[in-house]
Amino acid sequence: MNANTRRLILLAQRTYRFWAKGIALIALLGFLYLFLWSISSSSLASVDQKSKSRDGQESKTLKIEDSGSGSVKKKKLGPMFDPNVEYNWGTCSVSAKHNYIPCLDVVNTTTELGMVRRHRERKCPDSATMCLVELPAMGYGSLVQWPESKWKVLYSNVEHQELDSFIKNVTWVEKSGEYLTFPRNQSQFKGGIFHYVDSIDQMVLDFEWGEKIRVVLDIGCTDSSFGAVLLDKDVLTLSLGLNDDPVDLAQVALERGFPAIVSPLGTRRLPFPGSAFDAIHCGKCSMQRFSNRGNLLLEMNRILRPGGYFILSLGHDFINQVEAVSTLAASICWDTVAHDSVGIHELDVIIFQKPRSKDKCKSRGKKNPRPPPCEEDDRPDTTWYTQMKTCLHAIPAVTGQRGTKWPKEWPMRLEIFPEWFGNKEILVTDSMHWKILVEKSYLTEMGINWLYVHNVMDLSATYGGFAAALVPHKAWVMNVVPVHASDTLPIIFERGLVGIYHDWCEAFGTYPRSYDLIHVDHLFSSVENR
Repeated sequence: MNANTRRLILLAQRTYRFWAKGIALIALLGFLYLFLWSISSSSLASVDQKSKSRDGQESKTLKIEDSGSGSVKKKKLGPMFDPNVEYNWGTCSVSAKHNYIPCLDVVNTTTELGMVRRHRERKCPDSATMCLVELPAMGYGSLVQWPESKWKVLYSNVEHQELDSFIKNVTWVEKSGEYLTFPRNQSQFKGGIFHYVDSIDQMVLDFEWGEKIRVVLDIGCTDSSFGAVLLDKDVLTLSLGLNDDPVDLAQVALERGFPAIVSPLGTRRLPFPGSAFDAIHCGKCSMQRFSNRGNLLLEMNRILRPGGYFILSLGHDFINQVEAVSTLAASICWDTVAHDSVGIHELDVIIFQKPRSKDKCKSRGKKNPRPPPCEEDDRPDTTWYTQMKTCLHAIPAVTGQRGTKWPKEWPMRLEIFPEWFGNKEILVTDSMHWKILVEKSYLTEMGINWLYVHNVMDLSATYGGFAAALVPHKAWVMNVVPVHASDTLPIIFERGLVGIYHDWCEAFGTYPRSYDLIHVDHLFSSVENR
C-alpha cells in the first residue's frame, strides 16, 4: 500500500463471490464481519460470545475515573470492540433463505423455520444476535462482467421458485441454458423500451437526458429497461424495489449492474433528502400507490428538485383516474406539461413539472389550503424513521438557497460546486484527495481485479469524492451518509451522484451479494460507542 494511504480503507470484493472462488476475504479490522452483517447477514441466529479472560467475565470493561469524585466507573464495551470475544456464526433459519433482507423481511420467530413477510417497512429484530445468509442452492457462480451483464446474468445466482414461474409469462427475460438473457428492445412496455423513451422525448423537448437530467428515481423495479436505456444517455437511474416485488426483480437489477435498493412506499419517508432527483418515473403505475390522502405524491414532491419532472404512465384501464391524479397534482402546484395516449404501448403518459419558484403557488388558497403547508420546523431532509405527512414543503425563495438554481450540466456539475454550499474549498480539496488516492493507489496497488468491480458501496461517503473519482471507470457507487454524521447527502445529489441515509447499527436495505466492493473511510470510530 502506498505511504500516502493513511486513511482507513475497507475494500472487500463481493463476499460470496470470493467464497465461490475460494479466495480469502481482505479484512482490515478484526470486527469486519460484524459490520458486513448489515449487508449480507441477518440478526436472528446466535452468536456465541465467550471471553478468553480468566476472571470469568463475558465482556470487557473500561475503567473511567471521575475527576470530580475520584471514583472509578466501569463502562461496558460492546462485543464488537472486545478483542477477547469469540464468534460462532450460524446460518439464518428463515424461509426467505438466500434472499433474506434483515429489517425489511419481517420474521415470525414462533415457527420452526421463520416465516417471512417480505419487503415491509423497516422493523429490525429486538435481538442483537447475528447470523449469515446462506448461498443460493447452486452456490454463487462467476459474475458476468460489465457491460455484458446488462444483457445476461447467471441464472443460478438469482434463482428461486417465484422468479422461475414469473419468467415463463413475460417476453423481456428468457432462460437460455445457464443464463437469464434480456433482449435489447423487449420490456414491460409494449412496442419496446426505445419507442417508449422516444415518446417521452417528443412530449418534452427540453429534457436533455444526461446533461440537464442526470439523476432519476424509477419507482417499482420491474425489468430495469428504462434505466438501462437512460444509462446509455449518461443518466444515473436508481430503481426502487417495493413490497409488491415477490420475484425479487430488484435483485436481478443489481446482478445486471443497475443501481437499486429495496425501500417500500408505505407510511415513512424515503431515505433521500429533499429536492434530490432531477426526475422521477413511475411506469405502468398502480393507482393504489397514490392513495392515503395523497401522501405518496407529496413524498414525490419532497424529493423532486424544483423544476424537476414526474413522469407517470398508466394503462388505459386507469384512464378514468387520470383526472383525479391531475387534480391532486394541481393542488400542489405542479404543471401538466404533456399528456399523450400512446397507442402502441396501450398507455397514457402524463408528465408533470414541479414549479421552480414559490411564486407559482401564490394562487393556492391562503386561508385553508389543501394540502396545508408543512410546519417551519419540518425539515425536508429529515427522513430516518420519519412518517410521511399530508403537507406541502415550501419551495426555497431566498437567492443562494439549495433548490433555487438548477445544477450545471453533466459532467460539469460533478466538479463545479453550487453557490449554496458555503465552503467550496473543502469540496475541491476532498475531490482532489480522492482522485489522487484512487488513481495512484486503489487502481494499481490494492490487488483488486477492477474488471469485476461495477457495483460499489461507500459506507461513509461524506462529499462523494470517492464516487466521483470512479466515474471515469464506469463503476456506480451507492453513497451512504450515516444518519448520525453531518448531512452531506444533498451535495452528493447536487454533483449528479446517488446516495442514501442509513444507520449502520441496522441492516442495509438490499439483497445479499449486491455489491462487488465495499469502501469505508472514518466510520468505525463514530459508531464504537453506540
